[in-house]
Amino acid sequence: MIVLLLLLAPLSGLATRPGAIADGAAFRPVPDLQAGYRLLYEQRFLAAREQFARWSRKNPDDPFGEVSLAASYLFEEFYRQGIMTSEYFLDDERFLRGIDGKPDARRLISFHDALARAEQAANRRLEKDPSDAEALFALTLAAGMRSNALSILEKKHFDGLRQIKAANAYAERLLAVRPDAADAWLALGSANYIIGSLSGTVRFFLWFGGFHGDRDLGMRQLGKTASGGRYLRPYAKIMLALAARREGQEELARRLLKELTREFPSSSLFAREYARAAPAIPRVPR
Repeated sequence: MIVLLLLLAPLSGLATRPGAIADGAAFRPVPDLQAGYRLLYEQRFLAAREQFARWSRKNPDDPFGEVSLAASYLFEEFYRQGIMTSEYFLDDERFLRGIDGKPDARRLISFHDALARAEQAANRRLEKDPSDAEALFALTLAAGMRSNALSILEKKHFDGLRQIKAANAYAERLLAVRPDAADAWLALGSANYIIGSLSGTVRFFLWFGGFHGDRDLGMRQLGKTASGGRYLRPYAKIMLALAARREGQEELARRLLKELTREFPSSSLFAREYARAAPAIPRVPR
């Protein structure tokens, strides 16, 4: 069972709230991080990590740097495993079961180490201010990405579900203090869509554990991030496009994938998925 809650690319953004206290890196454009995220979406993983690591060393109290570093490891593993592709999304067995084989062990260790450092920094901030939006955003992403790793890569689905619940709780707290944090809707939308894709019998039993899913609601929530998010906007677009293909909404999928190929022309991932979503050209009879 999967909840694809990962990557970040601050290439467009929301306006800072008038009169707000100075925002952390998660809520304002930071050139070094913007450069790193663009490298990430171009599948230049090592260069992206170097960018994130430099920024994190200069800003050790901000958990966003380590969250970004963790995201780079997870997205690279997803890329290597073919997770963010229509081949994976349109295969119900793989989509709900996880990858074939095992993930790269060293990459997974580095991912978990970066997550732990991010959570430590975020929890230190929450001890001083329980409404710290930067900390809540980092914890939302950390729980979501851990759910990804557990469910998709390690196939520990029950443990992944518990992390979904944690990610949703952090996202709701974040939206309570920052209603303009459109990126947080990705956590809620991903969980709703994935759980809503399970069989009725499985959803019935999950309901008793407090897990609810609704595919249509999930896609609407993903759409909020895809249209108004700052850091997760491109990721929400690829996920929404792949979900749209599952739902037979090919026009929506093509529009989103076309936008991604224009924004990231050097991304082989987006180019391939756009080509796969293109309508078949009818043969002209001879």
